[in-house]
Amino acid sequence: MVRGLRHPWILAVAVLLVLAEWSWRRFSRRGYDAREAAASLGVAIGHVVVGGIGAAVVAAALALAAQLAPVHWPWRDWRTWLAGFVLVEFAYYWFHRCSHTVRWMWTTHLVHHTPEQITLLSSLRLGWTNLFSLGWLFYLPVVLAGFDPRMVAVLLAFDLHYQFFLHTEAVGRLGPLEWVLNTPAHHRVHHGSNPAYLDCNYGGVLIVFDRLFGTLRTERADEPLRYGLAHPLETLHPLRLVFRPWRQLFMDMRAARGVGAALKIALGRP
Repeated sequence: MVRGLRHPWILAVAVLLVLAEWSWRRFSRRGYDAREAAASLGVAIGHVVVGGIGAAVVAAALALAAQLAPVHWPWRDWRTWLAGFVLVEFAYYWFHRCSHTVRWMWTTHLVHHTPEQITLLSSLRLGWTNLFSLGWLFYLPVVLAGFDPRMVAVLLAFDLHYQFFLHTEAVGRLGPLEWVLNTPAHHRVHHGSNPAYLDCNYGGVLIVFDRLFGTLRTERADEPLRYGLAHPLETLHPLRLVFRPWRQLFMDMRAARGVGAALKIALGRP
């Protein structure tokens, strides 16, 4: 998503929306935390620099998987794109769900959940260690099923760009669209750190898999949303936001009694 914002017209639209949201928050007296925004921008810059290396490695892995695929679906057929979209959404759902329930993956993903104020800029606060945490493996089956890696990359980019618009309090509930699409209201609940809102609403563009697998939750009138981590990192320094969770994980693994216990920590719940 951050890399896509380098295109001039996309960047221009994003900047205008960020300014509009800033004005709305100031006018509605919700406040706009400049330090949170600066931290998100700092993490985003690092993500662009490091992400290029990871993207090259993942692209090579997907290209190799494509050579092993027993079939190859036609690139220009709209039905291929429709099926590919659903499969990429399905893969994203499970990638996102495991990123919350497997500590090894959560250690990268938790960076995105550190903002204590949900704004469009907070969508850019993404971990730098995606290659290392192996979340990209969830998309290998889509390529092995015969879908071109370029198609998977385009669909995933669309998924991530769409989610930029979900990180805001400026948009309320959207009526019937909430049954099918992931919306700002759904995603705000996903970012809630209240016990009632942990581990839910994992969809990208769609919310249907959350409905199907029982992970959908909506905001409750008696439980106002509180954003951030259940156990805050208490830092806004980009390097600490990215690497402090890994340091803690490796310390816990080192203190474990044996390899089995260490793996249980890494692969267990956060």
